[in-house]
Amino acid sequence: RVAERYREKEVIRRRLSAVIAENSTIRHFLLENIRLLNGMKNSPRTFDVLDRLVSHQAYRLAYWRVAAEEINYRRFFDINQLAAIRMEQPEVFQAAHQKIFELLTSGAVNGLRIDHVDGLYNPRAFLAQWQQWAAEHLEVQADTQGRSLYLLVEKILGTEERLTSDWLCHGTTGYDYLALVNQLFIQGTHQRQIEQIYSRFTKQSLRYDDLVYDCKNLIMTSSMSGEINALGHQLNVLSERNRRSRDFTLNSLIHAIREIIACFPVYRTYIGPDPLEGVLDRDRVYIRLAVARAKRRNPALSNLVFDFIRDLLLRIPQNSPDLSWEVIRPFVMKFQQTTSPVTAKGVEDTAFYSYNRLTSLNEVGGEPQHFGIPLSTFHQYMQDRATQWPASLSTTSTHDTKRSEDVRARINVLSEIPTEWRQHLRTWSRLNKKAKQTINDQLAPSLNEEYLIYQTLLGTWPLGGLSEPAQPQFLARMQGYMVKALREAKVNTSWLNPDEAWETAVGEFLSRILSLKTSNAFLQDFIPFQQRISKYGIYNSLSQVLIKILAPGVPDFYQGTELWDFSLVDPDNRQPVDYLYRQQRLSELQHLQRTTAPLDLLHILLQDAESGLIKMYLTTTALHIRKSHPHLFLEGLYLPLDFKGEQAHHVCGFMRQNHSNTCLIIFPRLLTNLIPDQTINPLGESIWGQTSMRLPSEFATHSFRNLLTQEIVTPQNSLSMVGLPVGILFQHFPFALLEPVS
Repeated sequence: RVAERYREKEVIRRRLSAVIAENSTIRHFLLENIRLLNGMKNSPRTFDVLDRLVSHQAYRLAYWRVAAEEINYRRFFDINQLAAIRMEQPEVFQAAHQKIFELLTSGAVNGLRIDHVDGLYNPRAFLAQWQQWAAEHLEVQADTQGRSLYLLVEKILGTEERLTSDWLCHGTTGYDYLALVNQLFIQGTHQRQIEQIYSRFTKQSLRYDDLVYDCKNLIMTSSMSGEINALGHQLNVLSERNRRSRDFTLNSLIHAIREIIACFPVYRTYIGPDPLEGVLDRDRVYIRLAVARAKRRNPALSNLVFDFIRDLLLRIPQNSPDLSWEVIRPFVMKFQQTTSPVTAKGVEDTAFYSYNRLTSLNEVGGEPQHFGIPLSTFHQYMQDRATQWPASLSTTSTHDTKRSEDVRARINVLSEIPTEWRQHLRTWSRLNKKAKQTINDQLAPSLNEEYLIYQTLLGTWPLGGLSEPAQPQFLARMQGYMVKALREAKVNTSWLNPDEAWETAVGEFLSRILSLKTSNAFLQDFIPFQQRISKYGIYNSLSQVLIKILAPGVPDFYQGTELWDFSLVDPDNRQPVDYLYRQQRLSELQHLQRTTAPLDLLHILLQDAESGLIKMYLTTTALHIRKSHPHLFLEGLYLPLDFKGEQAHHVCGFMRQNHSNTCLIIFPRLLTNLIPDQTINPLGESIWGQTSMRLPSEFATHSFRNLLTQEIVTPQNSLSMVGLPVGILFQHFPFALLEPVS
């Protein structure tokens, strides 16, 4: 019916246009009426006719900011023009996906990434609907779990949260993977020192959990107040149906909803609409935990209000025929669709720009309050992935990441050298104080913003240094990034209420401290330290490459990351990529591989690591190995490797194995204490000493070929174990991919 009305409208428009073009009298009449409707500036009564016309429409025209408090439709976060549609209705599902159906049936597309899956009414049913369509239209036999189509969901998982096994998908888009692998390169024993450095420099003591609570409340009282008010009115109608709850006021109900959502430990729960379904145990835990936390934070608000909402969400019978599941279901389902955007805006788009302790941890899917992980946690995650979600994406950079994989790899190094970091911060703050300006009795940038700036510069500084011709573009990038970061933080400026004076002062601060025209004491101290950070960051990045390609999961490469990429959040990471340059570099690498002995090639790549060819080499080599053994890396076992010796903390490895193939992957990490001089590569027994990799017993008599160096290495026996010395494995190159040979 809607489509028919649109067609009729277009026919009428064409006919009217033709009449106007042919008849000057009608054209004059129409233009005169339009003039009268448009009114006259500074003459309010002349707009009365237009107001009457607009008032007769089926919609109400309103100032765009009204939606923050009053709105009667769902939308994408707080973007008014992106109205949500009811994908749970079969006819909407069919109409909305016609183009995607065409792409799938033609073979142009063979899988789908479902973004913002938590915004759906019933994500599980939506995924099942896709698999049903695929089974009927693609002539692909379903696997043992009923999946005919490769589906991935953009699902942000909490630390203890797991993707529910009854979703008919192949895994997530990889933010859980990204967050975990990033933690592997954090020196967890230095958490307290980094915490003290941050709090003393910024002169503030932030508890991350309290900040998240405040930021979620900020979102719910500003840009998404309309959604919370709508939920409150729904709840108020329900409370009026029961004599035990009818005296709960609208304000108290809205307040309680806000507090429960602010305390919610995950993005959302997944209670289904079916009256016969129960509430999953984990959803019960999340709801009870949120309500308990909300009560603790609000002793002045009656517990009865919180209990009423809790019982509705848990589908606990209300001893009232007027509060059946059919009646309360709309509220419960709407509540679930509301917690996730509040969390996304409050955490990813607010708290992540305010909590700057170590900004490499402020990543989509990450939880910045956690600081490093034990190796056992890393290995357990990978083993679970291999058995439960082997086709889940392994991503390190995306269009939505706050910092690229290589920027994070650099900033992570700060966790290893807190003393040096503290010393340089003090020096830079003293040198740059004169570059600040006073805005409304406050120095701009604030200390917290200044702390963010220094980490950002360390992470994004160009390899080879900042040349004078490149300086204006780099400065513009940093200024643009800081405007976005400041507005997202919502402390001294925001998108709704920009403070141009503050933003300009921060931009001028950057301009002054990055000036190349005069003797710049800041840069003289900054550049040597940045070069040190950069060298260790290279090793972190290369280790990430091997994990991504050869650990369980499907490797995902964001545009341009075949070489070094030091981009920040969008729009910085959405710039055009020079693919011709990358093709030329790949051709250069392939020529070197054809004409240079393996060890000589690796020496060249290490010496010229800043060119990015070393990253491209590891990427292409590991991908070729994966392609040669697809079943090994998609379906094979994941087994942790054990290292012994004084430097065992600085090396990690795992084995992939199936019935016919085996591959051992070994890589370094946390190298600043191993090689304090960044000009030295982590090579040879002089660096690694007696550190060895313990071999599984079935390989005690095997030799191994290193697929990177083409060397054959032989196990060594000692009193305690049969192993491969890391100093020999890393004699010429600090990474090893081993396959057993007869």
